[in-house]
Amino acid sequence: MTISSAIRVALLALTAFAGTALSSASHADEGRVQLTIYKAGWVIGGSGGSGTLSFRGRNYALSAGGLDYGLVFGGSKTVLRGRVSNINRASDVAGVYGAAGAGLAVGSGARAIVLTNQKGAILELSGRQTGLMANVDLSGLAITLK
Repeated sequence: MTISSAIRVALLALTAFAGTALSSASHADEGRVQLTIYKAGWVIGGSGGSGTLSFRGRNYALSAGGLDYGLVFGGSKTVLRGRVSNINRASDVAGVYGAAGAGLAVGSGARAIVLTNQKGAILELSGRQTGLMANVDLSGLAITLK
């Protein structure tokens, strides 16, 4: 095999590999998410709530819950809206999302967060947080389809 033939074979293989990778990524879709989360704690905190996933013309009920550990004090209600991307089916949004963060809410304030689960789903959410909450913590949020 000549060098030019080897280069052609390598380029053909690289093109086929790139086409396969881009093809599988292009099948991923996105949806809209709304979550209402209630959070309370003293050193160890807990959160729970519900929401909706709108995906491919259908609405799916969601439930959410989690734990926080660190400096957690107070209670709050957060309403978040945004998008979930990199999903192929509605069940891809279900999973455990983790984050380290800090925040302070006295009365009402803005909140924004980007999270990823073990399936690669990416949540980009923003909204309003009301209540009295101070936190510097590690937190986990589990989302399930109802």
